[in-house]
Amino acid sequence: MTTEQQVSQNAAEAARSHTELWVERTGTRRYTGRSSRGAEVLVGSEDVEGVFTPGELLKIALAACTGMSSDRPLSRRLGDDYDATVRVSGAADRENEVYPVLDEVLEVDLSELDPDAAQRLLVVVERAVDAVCTVGRTIKSGATVNLSIETD
Repeated sequence: MTTEQQVSQNAAEAARSHTELWVERTGTRRYTGRSSRGAEVLVGSEDVEGVFTPGELLKIALAACTGMSSDRPLSRRLGDDYDATVRVSGAADRENEVYPVLDEVLEVDLSELDPDAAQRLLVVVERAVDAVCTVGRTIKSGATVNLSIETD
């Protein structure tokens, strides 16, 4: 199968497997996020124990996307059982209600590689993340958000 055929097949599979997402209110400033694939995540304000804030979920989505985007080049070179952690941080600008800067750190052990091979791998990883991390690409380019309100 050619690369072009694989990309076409992947796009077709993605279109067939559209995942529905929604949140349901479960209490004061508490929600449960759900997917049609059965996943759940607890969402709420900072003063609620055991939940992620929406901003934390944004940061986690970015870190997870970076990790997943870097997975193939890293596993090809380091093996499928390599360890990696992606840390993400960034303070909110509460006056404007935005995160002006998000900092990510990908922690991975490259000590078994010689310095030139490690540097080449880092270039490949950065290119992969820049090319296929949808969350990072969306944040960098901005997105239009359309809100409609349905009432009974």
